[in-house]
Amino acid sequence: MFLARLSARLGKRQAALEYQWMKRASSPVPLDQMVARRVAGEPLQYILEEQPFGPLSIKLRPPVLIPRPETEHWTIRLAELLRPTRTLSVLDLGTGTGCIPLLLCHLLPAGTVRACGIDVSLDAVNLAAENAALCGFSFPGTSRNTFRPIQASFLDPLFPHKILDVNPPFDVLTSNPPYISWSEYLELSPEVTQYEDPKALFGGPDGLDFYHAIASLVARKGFLNPGAVVAVEVGDGQAEDVQDIFHCTAHLNSELWLDPWNKKRTVVARTPARSRS
Repeated sequence: MFLARLSARLGKRQAALEYQWMKRASSPVPLDQMVARRVAGEPLQYILEEQPFGPLSIKLRPPVLIPRPETEHWTIRLAELLRPTRTLSVLDLGTGTGCIPLLLCHLLPAGTVRACGIDVSLDAVNLAAENAALCGFSFPGTSRNTFRPIQASFLDPLFPHKILDVNPPFDVLTSNPPYISWSEYLELSPEVTQYEDPKALFGGPDGLDFYHAIASLVARKGFLNPGAVVAVEVGDGQAEDVQDIFHCTAHLNSELWLDPWNKKRTVVARTPARSRS
């Protein structure tokens, strides 16, 4: 009966997969309630209250943005690029669940990552703090990698002044910012618009508002260290526009990384290295 209800909503193949995941879930929610919520359109990740992200299991609850596979893909590639030989100061803008800095903490050698994540949503900051504790990266002063989420808006002209524990310069800046344009937002499925926070999705009329803000931060003297890496996720068709924003505002050249579906997904730049005298 449960499987038939799911099949009517999702199709037989997807229903069979999700039904198995529900039966194996450690959630205290009874199976019949899980099925009813899924049939009503709630995303499976919120029902199971978790999402795999690399080797990590990220705790989830609405309305915090659900981590996507394309974000996992470029975060793993970024970890391979960094190869730190010293402790890196990492800033993640619009951190959500904390998935990006937490995966970097997991993949990079112990003691080489000191990360903080910024989000305007208190729901996101509280959830990211829980994930930091669950993943074992919430203990500053230890030899482990650490991550701390902080509630703040990086759109504030005064950011990061007077915000404790946000201390430039940074070695790595990451972001999966809101990048959905107004026209695209109107076409999103109800599974997205009815459950995920619109503040984590809507990036202004053309979807580019947050990239202008990030580029302005990057352009500030002393915000990033020489040789710092900047990696930002972009929406479909936005890659070249974001490259232009970073070039014009912060005078940075960048490269594009493709996601597993061959879409231009990540703009990656590096600040000039310190010159040798």
